[in-house]
Amino acid sequence: MKIWCLALAGIALLATAGRATEFHVSTNGLDTNPGRRSAPLRTIQHAAELAQPGDTITVHRGVYRERINPPRGGLSDTRRIVYRAARGERVEIKGSEIVKGWTPAGNDTWSVTLPNSFFGRFNPFADRIHGDWFDRRGREHHTGAVYLDGVWLREAAMRAEVLAPAAAADPDKELWFANVDATNTTIWAQFKGADPNALTVEVNVRQTVFYPSEAGRDFITVRGFVLRDAATPWAPPTGEQIGLIGTHWSRGWIIESNTVSHSVCSGISLGKHGDQYDNTSADTAEGYVKTIERALARGWSPERIGHHLVRGNTVSDCEQAGIVGSLGAAFSTVTDNTIHHVHVRGLFSGAEMAGIKFHAAIDTIISRNTIHHCIRGLWLDWMAQGTRVSANFFAENPGEDLFLEVNHGPFVVDNNQFYSAVNVRDMSEGGTFAHNLFTGRIASRPEPSRETPYHPAHSTRVAGLARIAGGDHRFLNNLFLGPAARPENTMRPAKDPEWGGGYGLWAYDFRQFPIQTGGNLFYNGALPYKGEEGGLVVDRPAQPPHDPLAELLGRPGREVLAKLGLGAEVENHDCRIVTTKSLGRTRVAGLPYEAPDGSPLTLDRDFEGRKRARSHPGAGPFR
Repeated sequence: MKIWCLALAGIALLATAGRATEFHVSTNGLDTNPGRRSAPLRTIQHAAELAQPGDTITVHRGVYRERINPPRGGLSDTRRIVYRAARGERVEIKGSEIVKGWTPAGNDTWSVTLPNSFFGRFNPFADRIHGDWFDRRGREHHTGAVYLDGVWLREAAMRAEVLAPAAAADPDKELWFANVDATNTTIWAQFKGADPNALTVEVNVRQTVFYPSEAGRDFITVRGFVLRDAATPWAPPTGEQIGLIGTHWSRGWIIESNTVSHSVCSGISLGKHGDQYDNTSADTAEGYVKTIERALARGWSPERIGHHLVRGNTVSDCEQAGIVGSLGAAFSTVTDNTIHHVHVRGLFSGAEMAGIKFHAAIDTIISRNTIHHCIRGLWLDWMAQGTRVSANFFAENPGEDLFLEVNHGPFVVDNNQFYSAVNVRDMSEGGTFAHNLFTGRIASRPEPSRETPYHPAHSTRVAGLARIAGGDHRFLNNLFLGPAARPENTMRPAKDPEWGGGYGLWAYDFRQFPIQTGGNLFYNGALPYKGEEGGLVVDRPAQPPHDPLAELLGRPGREVLAKLGLGAEVENHDCRIVTTKSLGRTRVAGLPYEAPDGSPLTLDRDFEGRKRARSHPGAGPFR
């Protein structure tokens, strides 16, 4: 009888464990409620504390001012914990709080004094931005922020600046300054022509909005939210990378269909764990190599880290990076996101700023993203191996669209549209560039001063270290547009400057190792590689885009080509389908160009996903 009862209890326990629960959260709820649709909870955090693997948390319309710290994750891709906004409802989660009680301080300036208890244990207005490779440009910066009707003001370097009349009516140029003493925080802010007590003024209170305090909270989905206003710290590759939303050294997150904005440093983080060595490595030659060794000891492997899906998000108004990830972005897919206005204020600087900045993007797919008005578009730094950058749209990025720093490959850059002044800044080897449209300059240089890692195929283990001599790339079936058919654009330079390069491929004339070419077309003075094979220089001028975002974004492929004035030679030029077999192996790692799962790669789809003809695949990103 006892055995029978125990068996029944075990069956009941298994049935309960397999039954998923949906918790509802509403601004009209109570955390003492059970969380049913008719009796919802009040806070997302309380729902997080209740949710178990397989459960769903559905959040209903409204503004939630809290930091979600998931105490646990799911168990697998099919038993994850899902956080989602209710269908068709706008759900905002903010790291800020509303502040009233502003008093005039002269000119356009108002002030408010808040007790330090208003901020709890973390006061962003006393929190200095600092870290490895951070450049403060001669002044202090804090993670606090002041928002007027959702638009953030700039931090002044001195109080005298904010007490002066506002320089312009543009709210983005209005200033704030704060003083924190043992008891109070006083904030002065410029509100030109506005009464802040009659409008919505918010200040940063929380460091992050959705971020687990402990590493290893796996298989979490975050879907459909507006996430904004976070006092995030600087996120170098050698320290814990805290984003407005972040995965914190875990596996299998899905971050999709969210709007992420107004992070003082980074928006979405797929980054590294923290340890006692955080922000201690910038001035040491072996700093990041040691960081990698410590990460391997902490379980950096395909079985434990990465495999995230970041899909369909809009990320903007971040001053370091839209999406950042050191080591933790490996084996992930970042697709169909729009990332814009990253580091446009330029108050501070450093070496970690871009629309997307990844270290060790091993077997990572970055596809169908639109990246514009970012200090840099995409920065792949160290160990981009097995990486594929495919069918992305880059424009109006003042640094460059794609920066490739000390990678040994193999990596593939295919079917992208590049419209910024500098398309590629290359300090790597072992890449394949196929079916791209380049309308700006390509710059290249070797990097003999650093030895950086490469890996066995589809692995995080370090196989060896090597320097970047330059070359060993494949450029196949691309379109290159120069600015105009003027003589100065067709003159091949006699020697290579530090960042040698211009329109076309002549920068690689000076690299130590040859590049493989075929099927490329060159317009408007863009120059082929000196050993170019199978290329064609077109005398008829093309039309470089003047405003690609307004004129080209979203247009069907043939309309893009027509707008650029490209003719039948694009389709009729002798091009060959690019495959794993045709690409060979990289010089340093000795590895083939293949898919993340180890299967052969065939580049037979265009920018819009349409099938290419094997006999005449055509040059550029459109078939």
